Amino acid sequence: MKEDEILLSHGSGGKLSYSLIKELFLSHFDNPYLERLDDGAVLDIEGVRLAYTTDSYTVDPLFFKGGNIGKLAVYGTVNDLAMCGAKPLYLSCSFIIEEGFPLSSLEKIVWSMKEASLIAQVEIVTGDTKVVNKGAADKIFINTSGIGVVREGVNISGNNAQVGDLIMVNGPIGNHGIAILSEREGLKFETAIKSDTTPLSSLVIDMLEVSRDIHVLRDPTRGGLATTLKEIALSSQVEVEIEEEKIPIEEGVRAACEILGYDPLYLANEGKLVAFVPPKDALAVLSKMKSNKYGRKSEIIGRVMKRSEGIVYLHTAIGGKRIIDMLTGEQLPRIC
Repeated sequence: MKEDEILLSHGSGGKLSYSLIKELFLSHFDNPYLERLDDGAVLDIEGVRLAYTTDSYTVDPLFFKGGNIGKLAVYGTVNDLAMCGAKPLYLSCSFIIEEGFPLSSLEKIVWSMKEASLIAQVEIVTGDTKVVNKGAADKIFINTSGIGVVREGVNISGNNAQVGDLIMVNGPIGNHGIAILSEREGLKFETAIKSDTTPLSSLVIDMLEVSRDIHVLRDPTRGGLATTLKEIALSSQVEVEIEEEKIPIEEGVRAACEILGYDPLYLANEGKLVAFVPPKDALAVLSKMKSNKYGRKSEIIGRVMKRSEGIVYLHTAIGGKRIIDMLTGEQLPRIC
């Protein structure tokens, strides 16, 4: 491996991604907004707090059980705004299309984006299209950016975790990663595993109705739950402990991981969030999450124990304890 080359692992959401952002991008683009390493920036513009985010999608295959690249692009950007505590309002959408791409497939993608925007209650208000020579791109890439409004009193960031916070997830993890893998490799399991691609903005709005003091929200996409928790622990300089038995995982996903040798903690998700909530509000927030269709299987999975250099521990089902780190290497490229 040459040290001056970009590897697939740099896009995995794991250790190399984190290093690339910290050592290269932040060193050149350094500012208070980027330093927070959140899913978007919250900007105060003439007294109005706006959240702004952008993301690009290169998933392979383009169509999979539970969604497609278009649906993923809309919901992924909506979710990044929601993780800032914002109500998403408007999206932009840009396409980079390889020459020869079927027009019928493009129409399916655009139609699904329209449907997704209606469900998420956002409008696609501007965009761009570029067509490149055959072989200069892989079928189609999509970039979406979004803006939303953040209510007064909401201050959510990956560096806000506090000692005593309870850690919650809104349902089973790992579905998206296994759905993409099974589609890509033609794998068949006894139970059909679908991607969890969903918009989380309504869930976050419900959560903020019962607590404006939610400290952290993050959607564990690339790198999975483990990498997300490690990033938050590092940003907030805290020690986190989670309970393996409390982490919701569907039996089909668990079985697939055992067969294929994957750790579900590192699998990508596209409809899950992690919340750090103060103890005084935890039960009310959990109850509100369970009343929303995107949070019916929500669970409290752990707690922030103390100030530290950013350590995450997993208490295993057999009574052991192991350190959880960021994803190393590339578990599954082109996942989102």
